[in-house]
Formats: sequence, structure tokens, C-alpha cells
Amino acid sequence: MRRSGRAALSVLCSSAVLLTASACGSGGDSSASGGDENTITWWHNSNNEPGKGYYEQVAKDFESDNPGVNVEVVAMAHEDMVDKLAAAFQSGDVPDVYMERGGGELADHVEAGLVRDLSEDAAEEIEKIGGSVAGWQVDDKTYALPFSVGVVGFWYNTELFEQAGITAPPTTMEELASTVETLKGAGITPASVGAGDKWPAAHYWYYTALRSCSEDVLTDAVTSLDFSDPCFVEAGEELETFIGTEPFNPGFLTTPAQEGATSASGLLATGQVAMELAGHWEPGVMQGLTEDGQGLGANTGWFPFPAVEGGDGDPEAALGGGDAWAVAQEAPDKAVDLVKYLLSDEVQQGFAENDMGLPTNPAAGDSVSDPALAQLLEVRNAAPFVQLYFDTAFGTSVGNAMNDAVALLFAGQATPQDIVDETQEAADQEK
Repeated sequence: MRRSGRAALSVLCSSAVLLTASACGSGGDSSASGGDENTITWWHNSNNEPGKGYYEQVAKDFESDNPGVNVEVVAMAHEDMVDKLAAAFQSGDVPDVYMERGGGELADHVEAGLVRDLSEDAAEEIEKIGGSVAGWQVDDKTYALPFSVGVVGFWYNTELFEQAGITAPPTTMEELASTVETLKGAGITPASVGAGDKWPAAHYWYYTALRSCSEDVLTDAVTSLDFSDPCFVEAGEELETFIGTEPFNPGFLTTPAQEGATSASGLLATGQVAMELAGHWEPGVMQGLTEDGQGLGANTGWFPFPAVEGGDGDPEAALGGGDAWAVAQEAPDKAVDLVKYLLSDEVQQGFAENDMGLPTNPAAGDSVSDPALAQLLEVRNAAPFVQLYFDTAFGTSVGNAMNDAVALLFAGQATPQDIVDETQEAADQEK
């Protein structure tokens, strides 16, 4: 049996209802709450500056407003955080405040009784955020407050595009292939991908599926876990053709996503590649990977994933998601106050000013300082359909099988049909 809350957690339909899932950061040690009612353990993945320092100050400000409360802030690399959260959920020893990505993952945590219902305690914040909270609701109850919701697309170095004589970003997959050849002809590595972490590679398949499959097919797949529509194989064929243009950095199969100058984000930030498919977190990550703290700075450009010729998907639809603050079921009540504070006008405005993501509090929209991120706000709000990252929408077991198969396609060790078969096999075990 599928959980009844799964459908509401899968996609965002309309500009008012947006959804979420993965983000960024970089390392740290951790431990969950020790059970002290005056101590709040808070895990996050803003491990680079300015995000890391900003959250440390936010914690101090909260402590000042709540005498006797101690907030233990734990910043770590995104991949480390995901792994440690998975272990925490297995053991039942969950940090008091942590990041929830929505979708099937959240439904599992709710079913296990590990996350607190915030519907009443945070009613004011939920009303202010509006439709974005739909991604963190199960059976009409809200279990986390989204603080950043955005979309994935290609971040690119405008200077390198100009050097290669490219005057406009590609709008179709055929044009993307042509862009790759033009960049290579100019001696520029076209793109980086952190295939070592699998999900950055999987994002390519998510997007070719979003362009190849209709909204109805994708929406149905989330609840039925049926991947028999031929558009899923066609998506893999489209991706296989693109991989055949050899667009990626040397060693891309083992390249990490965001950690260090040799990561996929680091290669883009330091001008060693021209573009990378990544989410709204990318400017903030890149700032933490350059000595001047500016990332690409004025050379930062962005364009949406190109259309697939003959595909049934809306070319204006977007792949996206974000992150939300959740409170563990056994956390002290003050942890709820901290989460509400994290969604306050003041904190969300600082979040936006530091280019840490796309805020959900409407009062912070005008505080986004990076022009590229401001552009993403417009794209996010105008998208007719925003598909939650597949590995989050379908849940951990199905998502992991899917990502593993896509990674093998990148390595030339799997076919488009293999992706569908492996995903379907994992899905059948979940039914």
C-alpha cells in the first residue's frame, strides 16, 4: 500500500504551490539532542561562508532572546548531513531541528512518528509562507516549514561563453549539443558534473524525463510507481545522446558535487569549466570555493534546461525543490520557537542578502542581492509546473535505485531501459 500523503508531497502545480528538495554546503561532526530541555541541537548544511557564520549569529541572537537556552549548531557537508540524518532516523535519535526535503522521505518519517506536527504551533508562519508548505504536508498536516524553494538549471560563466563566441544560451537539446562542440572548439571544457555523488548526474535524467513525459504521467508515477510509459526510456535515450558529446570534466565519474576547488561547483567557480547543472544554492556554494569569496561574481549566468524535441513535457516546467526546517518529535518545545524564528522576516531577509537560497517568506523576496538568484525567483513563480526531485518524490529506496542506474548510464555500463527496469524493480518492492 502507498501512503496517502505521498501524492501531496510529489509535485507543485501552479506558481503559488512550489516544492522542494536538495541543497548545498560543505563538513562537520555531529550528535543529536542529549535530552536537555534547555539545549537545542540544530543540524544544517551551510558549511561555507557566509552561510555558516550567518547561522552561528542567528543562533546567538535566539539565545539572547531566550535566556537559558543553548543552541548547539552543527554545520556539515550536504552529503555528510544526508548520511548522518539517515542513520539518525534509523536509530530514532534525531537532532532537535533539522532539514526535511519533503516527498516520500517525509511521509516515511511521519509514519514512523519521528517528526512533530507544526500545524497549530506555527499557524502564523504557515499562512505567511503560503502554497510552498504543500510540499511538507501529509494528510493536510504541516510537518516542516520550507525556508528555501528553488529550481534547477544551468549555471554558466558568461565570460567563457563570450570567449567561445556564444551569444545566447541554448534552448533545445540540439542547441545544447552544439554549444558543447563550440566550447570544446575554443579549448574550453563545457561542463562539470559531480557524478561521484550520483544525484548531480541523476538530475540530468530527471530533467530529460520532465521534458519527455507529460505532467499527468509524472504525477501518476508518484502514486502508482508505474514507469511503463515509453517516455521514461525516451528520456534515457535523450540523455545517452548528450553524454555521447563528451561534455564533462575529466574524471567526472568520481568528481564530488560541492566539496573543494576540484568539485563540480569548484570547477565552475574557478573558471575551469563553462557550465554546471545545479540548483538555486549554487551561487552561495561557489562563493565559499573561491579565495575572494565572490564565486563567479559578475560573470554568473543562468539558463533553463533545454526542451526535448517531440517531448510531451512543458518546456517551461521546472525541476526543483528546497529545504524545510523540521522539529523532532521528542525535541524540547523551544525547538519549535527556533524554527519559527528561522522563518521570521529578519532571518529570511539575511538569508536572502547572503545569497544562501530563495526565501519563502514574501517579506524577504526583495532582499535577494544576486541578480541571477533574483532571476530564479521570477522563473520559480512563473513555472506552470515544478516537479520535485525524483529521488525525494519517490522515496529513498526507489530514488536510490534510480540514481544508481543513472550513474551507470553515465559510466557507459547501463542502458536507458536499465534505468527504467531498476527503478521499476525497486518500486514493485515498495508496493
